[in-house]
Amino acid sequence: SGCRRDRSPKMDRRNDGKNDRGRRGCGLFAKFSRRALRRAQANGRVLRLPLFSARRGSNFVLSRGGSRCRKCGGEGFILRRAHRRGTLSTSNRREIISECFSTPEKVIISPFKVKYFRFISLFSDFIVALYKVYSELYFTYLEINPLVVLDESIHILDLAGKLDSTAEYLCKQSWGDVAFPPPFGRAAFAEEAYISDLDAKSGASLKLTVLNPSGRIWTMVAGGGASVVYSDTICDLGFSSELANYGEYSGAPSESQTFEYAKTILSLMTREPHPRGKVLIIGGGIANFTNVASTFKGIASALEEFKHKLIERRVSIFVRRGGPNYQEGLRLMRNLGSTLGVPIHVFGPETHMTAIVNMGLGKSAVPEIRRNDSIPSLFSLGQSESGEAVGSNSIAEVAVEAEKEAGKAAEKGGVAPSLSDGEELECGKKPLFSSKTRAIIWGMQPRAVQGMLDFDHVCRREFPSVEAMIYPFSGNHRQKFYWGHKEVLVPVYKEMSEAMQRHPDADVLVNFASLRSAYESTLETLKYEQIRCVAIIAEGIPENLTKKMNKMAKEKGVAIVGPATVGGVKAGCFKIGNTAGMLDNVISSKLYRPGCVAYVSRSGGMSNELNNMIARSANGVFEGVAIGGDRYPGTTFIDHVLRFHGNPREIGRA
Repeated sequence: SGCRRDRSPKMDRRNDGKNDRGRRGCGLFAKFSRRALRRAQANGRVLRLPLFSARRGSNFVLSRGGSRCRKCGGEGFILRRAHRRGTLSTSNRREIISECFSTPEKVIISPFKVKYFRFISLFSDFIVALYKVYSELYFTYLEINPLVVLDESIHILDLAGKLDSTAEYLCKQSWGDVAFPPPFGRAAFAEEAYISDLDAKSGASLKLTVLNPSGRIWTMVAGGGASVVYSDTICDLGFSSELANYGEYSGAPSESQTFEYAKTILSLMTREPHPRGKVLIIGGGIANFTNVASTFKGIASALEEFKHKLIERRVSIFVRRGGPNYQEGLRLMRNLGSTLGVPIHVFGPETHMTAIVNMGLGKSAVPEIRRNDSIPSLFSLGQSESGEAVGSNSIAEVAVEAEKEAGKAAEKGGVAPSLSDGEELECGKKPLFSSKTRAIIWGMQPRAVQGMLDFDHVCRREFPSVEAMIYPFSGNHRQKFYWGHKEVLVPVYKEMSEAMQRHPDADVLVNFASLRSAYESTLETLKYEQIRCVAIIAEGIPENLTKKMNKMAKEKGVAIVGPATVGGVKAGCFKIGNTAGMLDNVISSKLYRPGCVAYVSRSGGMSNELNNMIARSANGVFEGVAIGGDRYPGTTFIDHVLRFHGNPREIGRA
């Protein structure tokens, strides 16, 4: 009947404790609530009800004054003699739906242990019906304030809710004509609406938010993780008031889509002059599968179209990028700088990702980079900042380098990295990935499959990591790929059951299904006990479906990487899909043999950037996992950290 750690002194029964409002105690109001509670106890009507997903040992808080619920910060629940009036808020958690009730008298009921009062039958029916609506209409947040409970009825006086926009394809008819408002409670710019419409019609990701139309610093960043890093860097340097926009382009947009995106940003940037001129940062990490040359062609075309306005507004441009065909893309931008009449400073992956921010804002000098327009061969490892080669230029020399490193480790008395290291136990269990991992690919993704086979070959695996493919929109057939200089045929099945039956050694499924079918295909995968890990590439799966999927995977002991992930890589053993980009980046990042550093990331592009930085600063990557950018990833940071912690013999070894 009160707070166990600090009971309040006697309360003034005549004014319901108003004179005692400043004290910290959590006693019930004596005039009504305590008597009602005692009567309920005497009549055996005080019960415990675990709502939705109860936690053992958790207590509700009975509070007064300005206190808030210790579980969720919500305000309390009203109990009055004539009627009951309160606030109900509902929001998503990782595995449960959280309910909170609040009132002026601050009886706070958290979602786990509830004590019934006389109106509990009516109110419990209301909660069940509310949860049904909340779930079926894919709400992510719902608040009723105030809520009035009369003797025989419940009245909602005001309601605020938030719908999951990714569920629009499921609930379009139930929702009706719903328009999702722009962020920050303001009207959208016409340019933002245009990019949003372009994004909806594209398989790529195109985002734009205008923060300050009169700002001096504009960004055109590739990748969601990179866009956050660049914006944070600008703000950390003290230029938050001059940051004009936030956004990103990613997911392999075409040349025409990138052109439209760049043209929209340039039209906003050149609309108003600035006394100190303007800065355009065209940045990004090392791409996994986006064709840098193709996107830079679109950006270059937009820059040429706005040539005179860029000169008039005194714009300085700073470029940094890496990834597939980045050499050709950087050469294109350098050549454009000599004819555009606008200073363009171009850098590759040898330069730190955010270094161009310091240069553009005058915090550091712009170094003179030797311009080398020759495109390195497929197996080159790039160049260091001094211009010297940092590795070998053929697969054979890569193997020799790995053997030399093994010999040096043996001379020092250490344990040499080898492909068999992946078989070491993690926390007493079989590792998530190893040199013997076999995968089935859901979806027709020949580029991703070829990238996995190229990685396998350069790592000297005994056999390819791709066992089969599943594509329900065609009959059974075989697809041709390359294993080194040889051709191999990978079987393609229409039915998942047939693929699982014919390939019992496969224990990983890489799911390239779209957001509309990723949920169903993943649930079908979880029926097969041979699968230990599912990587879900699709972005935008509704939160309600994601939580159900994660719950089922946890019950079956299956690790889910994603959704909205590029995958992961275990150096020298196995990689998922397009992770780590093309083969030249795999070799330059030394992913062909185990290193000593493990990491977990949300961003696929930032994972590739980490591969590059770790290879330059340490012995290389042991394993890296991108858990995905969705709100409820199947496996979390701590899940993988604990898994790495269970394998100390490998991780952290110099």
